[in-house]
Amino acid sequence: MEKGPAIFAGVVFALFGLGLLVWTAVRAGQRRPVAQGVNPVASATVAGGVAMITLALGAWCFTRV
Repeated sequence: MEKGPAIFAGVVFALFGLGLLVWTAVRAGQRRPVAQGVNPVASATVAGGVAMITLALGAWCFTRV
């Protein structure tokens, strides 16, 4: 019974992390701001870090299956 929520949470974390990582990489590659009104390097670093954390959380959820 606990596999369903772990799989759902893992998929949600993985999709969000992957989407955020791809979006951040595309924006940074085009030299466009990742967040309005913020230092471009800092915003790309924070967004990339959050993306990596959510991908790690997704992987952790999948290990609980």
